[in-house]
Amino acid sequence: MFRGKKYQDSAKQIDKTMLYDTGDAMELLVKTAPAKFDETVELHVKLGVDSRHADQQVRGAIVLPHGTGKTARVLVFAKGDKAEAARAAGADYVGDMDMVEKIQKENWFDYDVVIASPDMMGVVGRLGKLLGPKGLMPSPKAGTVSPDVAKAVTEVKAGKVEYRLDKTNIIHCPIGKVSFGAEKLTENFNTLMGAIIKAKPSAAKGQYIKSCVAATTMGPGIKVNAAKLM
Repeated sequence: MFRGKKYQDSAKQIDKTMLYDTGDAMELLVKTAPAKFDETVELHVKLGVDSRHADQQVRGAIVLPHGTGKTARVLVFAKGDKAEAARAAGADYVGDMDMVEKIQKENWFDYDVVIASPDMMGVVGRLGKLLGPKGLMPSPKAGTVSPDVAKAVTEVKAGKVEYRLDKTNIIHCPIGKVSFGAEKLTENFNTLMGAIIKAKPSAAKGQYIKSCVAATTMGPGIKVNAAKLM
């Protein structure tokens, strides 16, 4: 696979065999980010669990202290007072059946997070085949099915991220932008890793955190010594 000169220059500064302490890893990430735009910093955490078993699922949501650097577009399914409260809290789109029809007829996905009040889940359930594969289906575990939709909107706008295992038992999650600097990225990293460690299933045996790699959008990955946090 051909890599550009900037990527290669960045890669030279990283010791592939080394497990970096969090602060050092974040400093190196900021220093080696090759792109001209403000790159997103992503965390990739491989866990020693088997996502095929229901009792070994790892999923949840956490508000990062410094947000993600991106304001999420929020769609809320709610009626009456709750709909008004969601609008007041800054939701980008609010509705009920009209939104269901828009998604079904127009294949409309111009939003990043979907929140629903519990009484709307019967309606939202019809969109399972459309929202599910995109990871947009509201769920109580992620805090996106909530009787207090206004609070849920406020949290998402403040930088709440959802973390969940994929089929290969890896969690992929953004922890901010390169422009945050090492200190803020370290605080966001520690908050997310703390939540993942707390969410360890009791059925998980052996080493829980197999590996942890941080990378910018265009840059090489840096191995972080996350086992230290256990």
